[in-house]
Amino acid sequence: MTLTFHWFLPTNGDSRDIVGGGHGLPAGAAGGARPPTVAYLGQIARSAEQLGFAGALTPTGAWCEDAWLSTAMLAEVTERLKFLVAFRPGLISPTLAAQMASTFQRLSRGRLLLNVVTGGESHEQRAYGDFLDKDQRYARTDEFLHIVRALWRGETVTHHGAHLRVEEARLAARPDPAPEIYFGGSSGAAGPVAARHSDVYLTWGEPPEQVAEKLTRIRGLAAEAGRQLRYGIRLHVIARDTSEQAWAQARRLLAGIPDEDIATVQAGLARSESEGQRRMIALHGGARDRLEVAPNLWAGVGLVRGGAGTALVGSHGEIADRIAEYHALGITEFILSGYPHLEEAYWFGEGVLPNLRDRGLWTHPQGDWAEAAPAQVPFATPPQPKPRQSAAVS
Repeated sequence: MTLTFHWFLPTNGDSRDIVGGGHGLPAGAAGGARPPTVAYLGQIARSAEQLGFAGALTPTGAWCEDAWLSTAMLAEVTERLKFLVAFRPGLISPTLAAQMASTFQRLSRGRLLLNVVTGGESHEQRAYGDFLDKDQRYARTDEFLHIVRALWRGETVTHHGAHLRVEEARLAARPDPAPEIYFGGSSGAAGPVAARHSDVYLTWGEPPEQVAEKLTRIRGLAAEAGRQLRYGIRLHVIARDTSEQAWAQARRLLAGIPDEDIATVQAGLARSESEGQRRMIALHGGARDRLEVAPNLWAGVGLVRGGAGTALVGSHGEIADRIAEYHALGITEFILSGYPHLEEAYWFGEGVLPNLRDRGLWTHPQGDWAEAAPAQVPFATPPQPKPRQSAAVS
């Protein structure tokens, strides 16, 4: 199966250094040298589109701009790129969410994907008026997605559940096609919900053996639900022409960050209710000296950023090797990012993607015409001498 690659839209700001924000961190931790304007985000989106990324993930939370509004604006400055919009079930009604997704899908000409984020932090959920605990939030997500999927099928829905209630709900126009649902979650409560409702199950970038264990569990749950899922992974990336250059960049990203700042961030993340965040912290333990947690897999980002905290670091060929390794486990979709997001998109898109294409693992979504042809400079080639005619032999 051909691999699919998505990029990331930094709607909390971008920088040549690691930008904070994410799970377990206060809203004020976000920021960067490059504000998340439509002009700058559009530059990233158009570059990702040109390079061959199929879509772009946009995060959700108090630490970034709203994902729905941001991507709706960016749809007008792109042509093909899909938008993987992260959203939190329960903060709006399922009928309204189904309607919003349907409208987005029609007006963007089928370019909406949905990343369901149940919410791992109760303190942040309470700020939005949501006072359920974590297990209750997953139960509500189960009801929410049941209603949304039924509405997208054109059904009239009456549902009286433990957390949600709708009567005679129906959409005036169904989305065609229905947006695919991407779903992550490492806890026991997350797995059954993902198995019943997701099209793509996502994991953060853990070492291959841990990813294999997780995928085995989710495959079993999906089989019990009578479904087959696709699988994806969320990673940062630092790709360079040589391994030495890539690791030098990784070291630079952490060089100017004081130990006190790392300790403060880690203390905040340690209070997280997210099982995925706990697994990220366990990879490095808050220490700078144990960051290569698997070959070419670096946990340095997770020292100062919540959420996805690992990066593939190495030469273009080494990173292609690691991607092939994850692919062998069953991963077919990769959601990537890097600091700064504009430049790193080109490092990966012009270095790693051609390598994967040559291995038969990837093709550009726009086909062969997207590949650059050799430049032809008029009049630059000197005229070739005419072949000498041999004298006639008598």
